[in-house]
Amino acid sequence: MSQAVLHSILVVGGNGFVGSAVCRAALARGMQVTSISQSGRPYTTPKGHSPAWTSKVDWQAADALQPESYAHLLSGKAAVVHTLGTLLEDTQYKAALKDGNVPALLATFASGLLGGHSRNPLEQNDARGKTGSYEILNRDAALRVCEAFMSSSPPEHSEGPRPFVYVSAEDIFRPLISARYIETKREAEQRIDSMFTERPGFRAVHIRPSLIYHPHFRPLTSPIAALLDLSATLHRRVPPGVPTPSGVLRALSAALPPTAAAQTPATTSPLDSVANALTIPPIHVDHVAEAICIAADQARSDVSGVVGVQEMRELIGWSQKGEPQPNAPVHEHINI
Repeated sequence: MSQAVLHSILVVGGNGFVGSAVCRAALARGMQVTSISQSGRPYTTPKGHSPAWTSKVDWQAADALQPESYAHLLSGKAAVVHTLGTLLEDTQYKAALKDGNVPALLATFASGLLGGHSRNPLEQNDARGKTGSYEILNRDAALRVCEAFMSSSPPEHSEGPRPFVYVSAEDIFRPLISARYIETKREAEQRIDSMFTERPGFRAVHIRPSLIYHPHFRPLTSPIAALLDLSATLHRRVPPGVPTPSGVLRALSAALPPTAAAQTPATTSPLDSVANALTIPPIHVDHVAEAICIAADQARSDVSGVVGVQEMRELIGWSQKGEPQPNAPVHEHINI
């Protein structure tokens, strides 16, 4: 049997920013790729072009919240990669980022801070519309897909546990972004882990990128990424014992009295989130996609649990100085 059949994967949200990069990287690795999205349309660049690789993906229209719309596509799939999610309740920010529209982007951020109306593409005039976009897109959709994946038949010749790769996130956006963003991500991680507790035929991988950037497809992210990368580099080079901005923020956070947030998956204060943003470098979308494809390989049973930015860099052989290093195994280290 060919490798393409052995490594047949389903990408949820394959025509999006991260999902399209995953599809492209998976094809380069000889995988057979199927994408599902609300529209089912193939990926196009911000200028409306269809890259040649898109003709090799099986693009399907399906609703992640309705397993019956895609359950038949899961049979024989070696892995599922779930890239669906939203940073803001108003998902129009994605179009603003794609188009480089600064006023529209600022408007959506302002709307989010002020509790503006949600424009969730999965929300319809039914019971689902009563739940917020964070709960639907960041948590519930992933859980429905995961449940359907667990009920599907494995490939004829399975090489190991079938991975479910969930694109989560590092906690770096509070207080600019609602805490519900990271809370719903952590809730999804916890529930997926719970589903797989007594299912040795499956493996959960939680990809936690920081700020994901691309100079051409998301030009507005590049200046921010450059500043965050500089901050992370400077923090990394500070001698031990010398105070740093992130260290001061963490000290202030530790001195604050516990709040109601301690009862949620986002157990730290927003100061810790800002400290994370100052010390965790941004990551290129293609690097995220490469790490995801490695994690989605059934033969890589050593890759499980939380995979942060540093682990992603190790997986793809990228060191701090830009020099290649041996591929290091990533062991489970859930830290929720």
